Amino acid sequence: MMARFRNLISRLRAPRPAYRPVVEVRIAKDAILHNLSAFRARYPGVQCAPVIKSNAYGHGIVEVAKILDGVPKPFFMVDSFYEALILRRAGIRSRILMLGYNRLEQLIRPALKDCVPAIIDFSTLQAVAAHLRRPAPFHLKIDTGMHRQGLWGSEIIRAVEIIKSNPNIILEGLCSHLADADGADAEYTESQIARWNEAAALYRKHFPSIRYFHLGATAGAAYSEKIDANVVRLGIGLYGFNVSPSVPLDLRPALSMVSLVSSVRTVPAGAGVGYNATWTAAHESRIATVPVGYREGVDRRLSGNGSAGGGFFKIGGAFCPIVGRVSMNITGVDVTGVHPADAPGSGAGARKEVEAGDEAVILSSDPKDRNSIAAVARACGTIPYEILVHIPDHLKRVVT
Repeated sequence: MMARFRNLISRLRAPRPAYRPVVEVRIAKDAILHNLSAFRARYPGVQCAPVIKSNAYGHGIVEVAKILDGVPKPFFMVDSFYEALILRRAGIRSRILMLGYNRLEQLIRPALKDCVPAIIDFSTLQAVAAHLRRPAPFHLKIDTGMHRQGLWGSEIIRAVEIIKSNPNIILEGLCSHLADADGADAEYTESQIARWNEAAALYRKHFPSIRYFHLGATAGAAYSEKIDANVVRLGIGLYGFNVSPSVPLDLRPALSMVSLVSSVRTVPAGAGVGYNATWTAAHESRIATVPVGYREGVDRRLSGNGSAGGGFFKIGGAFCPIVGRVSMNITGVDVTGVHPADAPGSGAGARKEVEAGDEAVILSSDPKDRNSIAAVARACGTIPYEILVHIPDHLKRVVT
């Protein structure tokens, strides 16, 4: 008790200076709610379970959970006990499914109310059956062909007897995952669906009280009419990205990242910029620095040099190319010829050049912009998921 009192006093005495971060991640509440509604309208036959693992795909697990806590849903889906703990400590009350790996002690001694773990393979099921001493709900994962986790082959049938023989195992859900729902191999997806439907029918017969059946994630939602399931796990689609272009959906990216110009200097023709001088000014140029780098989630693959394209920041209404290498906490951009008066809404008498303090949009929520998440992913030769989840957790998220 005394130790807790001392800790409280220490926190109260800690300095609390006024501080405004120079990097801000903005999350559009209306976009999150709109995207959820769009999927509900397009797939009325299934419930949508928001996926908020991995810091809600970079959007902020607590921030997104607070937006959706009061919205009807089967559960939030997270990866781990740690993520569930974050939500409960933040006062989130919704039911939570932990679909990733959990240690055996967390499976057999549930510590959080309405937080349900998944049993991800046959050996884990055997261990739970041997050690569980009180009733607890679980989701059971079936391997339908992705071959990462889940029960496969004869294990699916053997599991029925194990669960039936142990009254402490309450089978709340059955789940699996599609390997190529957003790809061109529809035949492979169809084969997975066939395996799933067979397993779902078997478990419906033996366990009629199962509440949730879920196979598809965002891309898999397009196959909902063929899948024996009542839940879709809505991940990347919740955040505004349509991974099924053949399905018309009005989705709105919810995240943007904003910083500011920290300095501007004129460099002469022939001057190098940044580490190893990988970019050289072909003519006198105005170079702005922005206090973000790969520590803040600006991918180093966006570095620009004289012969290869890089990324862009949006400053003064213009898309300014990144010059030189993206550093740990600083990135240089070419603002030559950029006039803030060109920005929408600027009036007569606006400044003629970019200067320190001007806003710099690092990641745009407008999918048409050259620094949108999708455009950045293409420039880096990767997928939007990677760009999003690499936005560090320490950056301030602001719900707008």
